[in-house]
Amino acid sequence: MILSQDGNISIITQEKATIVELVKKIEALYPKFKNNNIIVNLTSLRTISVQEIIEFLQVSNRHRASKQSFVIVTNKISVEESLDEIVVVPTLQEAYDIIEMEEMERDLGF
Repeated sequence: MILSQDGNISIITQEKATIVELVKKIEALYPKFKNNNIIVNLTSLRTISVQEIIEFLQVSNRHRASKQSFVIVTNKISVEESLDEIVVVPTLQEAYDIIEMEEMERDLGF
């Protein structure tokens, strides 16, 4: 797991370990970036299933409940396959765009 910071956005990049291991690491390190928007970059993984994306649901829901964005980046699943409860986009730029839109919505009180 590689953790980098871009302003108020924590970018977590996964390269080797399993999704379950990554979710456990995020849970363990959560206090470190709980006040930031989070992008989980999974583009370097060869395959990923919708079931693996569901592993992030609990941490995503908790983070979004605290009025922060949580976005997963992967181009390995289609938009039709992704869940309504969790934000999945195919590129990092789209993740930044989602966070920007969500911040505007929060500023406007939505």
